[in-house]
Amino acid sequence: MASLQGALFDWDGVIVDSSAAHELSWDLLAAEEKLTLPPGHFKRGFGRKNTVIIPEILGWTTDPAEIARLGDRKEALYREIIRERGIEPLPGVYDLLRGLKEAGIPCCVGTSSSRENIETIMDIAHLREYFADITSAEDVTVGKPDPEVFLVAAKKIDRSPEDCVVFEDAIHGLEAGRAGGMKVVGVATTHRLEDLGLADLAVHRLTEVDVPRLRELF
Repeated sequence: MASLQGALFDWDGVIVDSSAAHELSWDLLAAEEKLTLPPGHFKRGFGRKNTVIIPEILGWTTDPAEIARLGDRKEALYREIIRERGIEPLPGVYDLLRGLKEAGIPCCVGTSSSRENIETIMDIAHLREYFADITSAEDVTVGKPDPEVFLVAAKKIDRSPEDCVVFEDAIHGLEAGRAGGMKVVGVATTHRLEDLGLADLAVHRLTEVDVPRLRELF
């Protein structure tokens, strides 16, 4: 019988909201490269890997080397913005992570962001102690809604997928958690609460979640 034994967290929109920094980094990159950003690109690309965003959503190039160069530069610009402006976790994050740690439930990040981006924010926001591991863009070959990122994350903390809960704000992420056979908590950071129908539990913010409420999902 399944029970709560592991917690897998998407990063942006769940632990922090750095969407403004991501959007600005795309703007700066486009200006540097003298490229055009199509209308609505940011919402369509949010939570997707740069290897999908650059050729398919932005339509800038299909050359793998050029995609890698542009993606690396975009992320470097993003980290510069974060270091300059600082960042705080979203409401309820510290309390939930402390509760999971006290209950002996290991946590792992599962994100399409780069490891360097995650580690930069972990250091600034003092979050490292709460996470056993990170699963990032470098660890997977297929992005969400494929469940690979969460399946890898569950394996990193030595937990069965059915004993894990996924925290997500994006529809693609909810689909990934579902496809992986996990319980899913939807956080209404980037979508309306009523749009998170795929979730086992949908909340406005993580202040509404604690370990006893998570156990009730299983």
